[in-house]
Amino acid sequence: MRLDFTPRPRFSISLCSPRLPLPLLRRPSNASAAPARAEVSRLRLERSEVPARAPRRLEAGRAGACVIHARRSWAPEVMEVLIGDPITTCLSPSVYDIICNLGFQLRENCDINSIVTQNGEVCWKTITDCVSYTESDQGLDYWGSVRLLGPVCEAVHSHFLSLTKGQFEIRYAPWFQWTSFPELFPEIFDALESLQSPAISLSLMKLTSCLEQALGDVFLLIGKECPFLLRDLLASEELAQVFGQSVMNVLKVFVGSPCGLNLRNVLWHGFASPEEVPPKYCSMMMLLTAGLGQLLKSYLQKTKLTLAHRSFITPTNLEDLIVFPDVTYEVLSVLEEAMTKSAFILKIMLPYWEVALVKFKSHRFADCAILLLTQLETGLRNVFATLNRCPQRLLTAESTALYTTFDEILAKHLNDGKINQLPLFLGEPAMEFLWDFLNHQEGPRIRDHLSHGEINLHEFSKETTNQLLAFSVVLLLRFVDEGLLSVFKEKASVELLISLAEGYSSRCHPVFQLKKQVLSCEESIRVWALLPFPKELIWEAVRLEDNSETNACHSLITKMMDELYHHMPEDHCVLKDLDHLPTETWPQLLRELCSTPVRTLFCPRIVLEVLVVLRSIGKQCHRVSGQVTIASELRHRQWVERTLRSRQRQNYLRMWSSIRLLSPVLSLILFLITLELVNVHAVCGKNAHEYQQYLKFVKSILQYTENLVAYTSYEKNKWNETINLTHTVLLKIWTFSEKKQMLIHLAKKSTSKVLMKTYKSGCL
Repeated sequence: MRLDFTPRPRFSISLCSPRLPLPLLRRPSNASAAPARAEVSRLRLERSEVPARAPRRLEAGRAGACVIHARRSWAPEVMEVLIGDPITTCLSPSVYDIICNLGFQLRENCDINSIVTQNGEVCWKTITDCVSYTESDQGLDYWGSVRLLGPVCEAVHSHFLSLTKGQFEIRYAPWFQWTSFPELFPEIFDALESLQSPAISLSLMKLTSCLEQALGDVFLLIGKECPFLLRDLLASEELAQVFGQSVMNVLKVFVGSPCGLNLRNVLWHGFASPEEVPPKYCSMMMLLTAGLGQLLKSYLQKTKLTLAHRSFITPTNLEDLIVFPDVTYEVLSVLEEAMTKSAFILKIMLPYWEVALVKFKSHRFADCAILLLTQLETGLRNVFATLNRCPQRLLTAESTALYTTFDEILAKHLNDGKINQLPLFLGEPAMEFLWDFLNHQEGPRIRDHLSHGEINLHEFSKETTNQLLAFSVVLLLRFVDEGLLSVFKEKASVELLISLAEGYSSRCHPVFQLKKQVLSCEESIRVWALLPFPKELIWEAVRLEDNSETNACHSLITKMMDELYHHMPEDHCVLKDLDHLPTETWPQLLRELCSTPVRTLFCPRIVLEVLVVLRSIGKQCHRVSGQVTIASELRHRQWVERTLRSRQRQNYLRMWSSIRLLSPVLSLILFLITLELVNVHAVCGKNAHEYQQYLKFVKSILQYTENLVAYTSYEKNKWNETINLTHTVLLKIWTFSEKKQMLIHLAKKSTSKVLMKTYKSGCL
């Protein structure tokens, strides 16, 4: 759908006759907020105050829009972004109107005693009566509801500001216990008392994420699978059954629909500047949360149910993502200056960056990360809109269209199928970093988990925030003039960050995870050589091993390893002119092969499908290795303790014989799947029939490894059968290899074609 961004008469964006926004209710600050305010003020050395006027928005074709000049083929280090008139809002006209104006239109006073009692009990009827419905009563009248709820929110805000912190905690603290983060609400109370607009926005973001997690817990009292999106959660019959439909409609007005205030999405996606978030809505959301706690208590008493909180999650693979060193004071000082000079930051959003820095220094790492993530999205959306010549995409969308969020900003294509220019501008390293932290299923997906309330904010790691902050420094420096950049790069710590950022490669993509898996498995197999075995049984085991099928397997393994070695990338072929590849070199070659770069950004689906199978093979190999180690240690202990029965003794001998075969065959399979991984993009050159044949081949290897897992398990202990299985699969691999249909062969053909074309064109 197309969006209509034409300014309405009631909301003029003329620069000649600006319309002043209605003032927001504030309370004079107390002394406890002074140090934080002083720190923020110190950071605003070169910030020019934005005049209070109707917001200026990017318009298609406007001369003052952001212009990006690239030199030397868009090399990142010589980029500079020139911005004309500063943008004063990222809210579209109707969204600005509903958030900043509509709730202030009615000036009537609302009696606080009709909203909340002296004991802190919420009078829901007063609130629900303000919700308007369409004429047909089939839906909510969001605009009418916001207008009527305005005075209620005003009264609630004034009420909270009239309380001391002690009074607030006595009246309301018990009603926040139903959430998994009740200690958040006294912090929000402190934020309401301060004059820091960014603190209000941050409080609302944390409140909505906490509320979403708590409502999900309530949903699971009745339902089975909690909806992923807050709007779907609020629309569920389960929550209506607990709290009542009229109460859920109130929540929809505030956080559940793009037709309403939609505070959660507008803030978490970085659209609202600090001055555009009325504090009274934060106060109202806090009262609503307390009221929900009261309703829930009644429901639990009536139904005799017990509310259980889901455990917080621990983001995955964080240890792989630690690439930048700890941010030093020198780097922080560079960031302080870069924030005021970098065109990446919209001036209206600068206070968020300043507070993020304060939060980092005060070890509030989750708060810092939340602010950084939302502002990275804001800045990248600005660059995205400029590069793709769609400046209107900087604004919040209406209810008829989706917002421009990270999902689209970091995608390969735009919604219309055109190539997204942002990845070309940022370069693969920066894109890989963003995908790792935000998108990859096996990555930490920090923003998702934070925004849905799934992470314990008090236990949020410094290391994670450190990585985001270091990346932000490098990104901001991409948008300062070259003279200033050269000054910053004279600092060794800054030069190091830039170097590390430029060399970044994905740590959460399936390609990296497969390499990690292969190396771990290879290390596990190497341990087999150290497994103890009774000397008095060695000759008996060797005689058992000396049979035609085992010898045939060893012969095939040697033959195939020699063949596969010829497909190693040329810069890794360190052993030249060898008729036979020594087994002691296999681990070294595998490690070198795993160091070969493989493209990971925007992998085609067909490549990802192959990676799934290759990773499954690697996983099964690792399971076999673990089972072999456990079984061998168990049998040896039983031998030493003289508890092995006759049949178990024979099984021990067969196991040792099998291990001597499984070690090289698993090494061969690891070498094979890693070579295929290095050439995985060649699969795109196969037609449908060839692809199905290839998939059938790799799945046959997977089937073999799955059978090995079964046969080497403690329950089955079928060591003799593994030899027959191994011989069969080795013959399959050799036969398929002879057809030249593996990816290593296809990649070689592609290289040969390129060389032939180059030769014919006279370039060689």
